[in-house]
Amino acid sequence: MQGNRKNGAEALVELLGGHGVRHIFGLCGDTSLPFYDALSKTNNGIEHILVRDERHAAYMADAYARVTGRVGVCEGPSGGGATYILPGIAEARDSSVPVLAITTDVATTSAGRYPLTELDQRALFAPVTKWNEVIASADFLPRIVRRAFREMTTGRPGSVHLGLPFDVQKQPVDSDDLRSDPEYGTFPARRPVPDRADVESVLACLERAQWPVIICGGGVILSGATEELAEFAEALEIPVCTSVSGKGSLPDSHPLSAGVVGSNGGRPATRALVDESDCVFLIGCRAGSVTTERWRSPAPGTAIIHLDADPGVIGACYRTEAAMVCDARSGLAALADALCGRNGASANGTARVARARERKWAGFAARIAADAAPIRPERVVAELQDLLPDDAIVCADPGTPCPFFAAWYRQPAAGRKFITNRAHGALGYALGAAIGASIGCPGTTVVCATGDGSFAMMAGELETVARLGIPLKIVVFSNSSFGWIKAGQKSGFGGRYHGVDFSRTDHAAVAAAYGIRSWKAETPAELRTALTAALDHAGPALVDVTSEPLEESDAPVSEWIA
Repeated sequence: MQGNRKNGAEALVELLGGHGVRHIFGLCGDTSLPFYDALSKTNNGIEHILVRDERHAAYMADAYARVTGRVGVCEGPSGGGATYILPGIAEARDSSVPVLAITTDVATTSAGRYPLTELDQRALFAPVTKWNEVIASADFLPRIVRRAFREMTTGRPGSVHLGLPFDVQKQPVDSDDLRSDPEYGTFPARRPVPDRADVESVLACLERAQWPVIICGGGVILSGATEELAEFAEALEIPVCTSVSGKGSLPDSHPLSAGVVGSNGGRPATRALVDESDCVFLIGCRAGSVTTERWRSPAPGTAIIHLDADPGVIGACYRTEAAMVCDARSGLAALADALCGRNGASANGTARVARARERKWAGFAARIAADAAPIRPERVVAELQDLLPDDAIVCADPGTPCPFFAAWYRQPAAGRKFITNRAHGALGYALGAAIGASIGCPGTTVVCATGDGSFAMMAGELETVARLGIPLKIVVFSNSSFGWIKAGQKSGFGGRYHGVDFSRTDHAAVAAAYGIRSWKAETPAELRTALTAALDHAGPALVDVTSEPLEESDAPVSEWIA
């Protein structure tokens, strides 16, 4: 290009850098060649992370955004690359995580002439994104990119998609239009604030309640509202429960923290705390099927207060007595300010939480003390609890790891220290997430907890881990089945197992083939030794745990409890 003009690919790279992007996760295809050429010759601090599968590029960008508070960016080529990247983009959209998916496309001049990899990318991504656009001309590129960042980070955050045709990447762009809006590179941006009348309505409802409970969803952590939550809960001494995604809204050691509720990770004692309340305050929580055990808890007749940045969420599942449409941090700060000078009645939360905790943990010590083999999942959680530093991040796959870590892992610090994909629950999420978290938080111990069903869907990314020397630790719960489905067949279909069992894999050998140090653990005694060695190892490491089958365990999943 001559003078002050760049081509579309170069302009995109410059705009990404101007919005604060420092990492891009993805892999190349024929339609992406101009974009990769622009990345190679542009020195603006962006590091490209080559992955082995577009799905995991999106999972990496998702967790990266969750731990950094910055937009996550993933990219892939046209055709199969665009279809592969979809699962992670859907997860980010419905988990309110700002992820920008860039997929290159065939040239606009080839459209309708049956070129290889042609598909309607705008239609493909419409159901799984907050907003998406295919850029028809480089003249539109700068303002479309700026809008993409605004869409991702304002209101309820979420994923967006940009399609970038091959010829548009090579068209000239006027450099005078390449301004960026860096305030939209982090989230939440332009936080919505509550109406004063709504603040008073919420406080009035809480003042009428005798036994209120707070349930926090992922919105509390996404908005960085953990300190504001603690201040507000302590002021009224209200017990705080969380959804799986809200784990970490308070440290698990906090006297008002009752832990996870719902069908995945909840226990009867925590459900009782909710069911015995006369008022439930939902904060950044959609009150979906898992958190409410299919809308059976809270009990009918309970007063509901709802705070959420998305007005469409409020009233969708429960009739609300009071509501606030705002960001969790700004809403909780406003509530705390309004409490100043008032003599609010205490909800006696500390005593209520202590009783619930005592009932919840009864019998747990016996479960982990027994030297049972195959190894109980609770024992793995307990050993990691003892060995991990307080700032460790655990990324858990659905299946065996999620409910056990949700219920029994006592997170020492508030914030995003536990990551799992609770919007769509696709297997194989955790390794990509752990890579993204490791890159976003260098120097932090990151654990990928996965099952053997998930392992088979993500094993290729072990090469990424080894090539980049990412020192994350992988723990595989190996029970030779799709355990969640098998447990469901046992509890709901008379134990008629069909299509759920597969052969045992030597995961330690697979990791070793990629150059990753690995250990096996078939007994509790071997487990402690293996986990200690893996955590002490300076590089990436894997521990292959022969674990108790999920259908035979005391899993914290309410639908399986007789």
